[in-house]
Amino acid sequence: MESKAVAKYVRIAPRKIRIVIDLIRGKNVGEAFAILKYTPKVASEVIEKVLKSAVANAEHNYDMNSDKLYVAAAYADQGPTLKRIHPRSRGQAFKILKRSSHVTVVVKER
Repeated sequence: MESKAVAKYVRIAPRKIRIVIDLIRGKNVGEAFAILKYTPKVASEVIEKVLKSAVANAEHNYDMNSDKLYVAAAYADQGPTLKRIHPRSRGQAFKILKRSSHVTVVVKER
């Protein structure tokens, strides 16, 4: 039995989120929360929120014990990209890509 939570259209690039997600994959939920609390990245706040939601879904929807849960899978897929133009010298224009992500966290019971 597994429970999952998804945060869509998060305005952080997927490669920045994956750095933090790799730290918690496979860990117990309590340990994952401790890692996220002391990780100095903006993505850790987003992932913590999604992990809390996945744990709440597991407890409420599937009657799982929160002490036995672990992060079975966690990944960040690419969302839509906002394209912006930054003017440069001599009439040129550089493209700015503002990337977004879809964050998914899956928890299972040991």
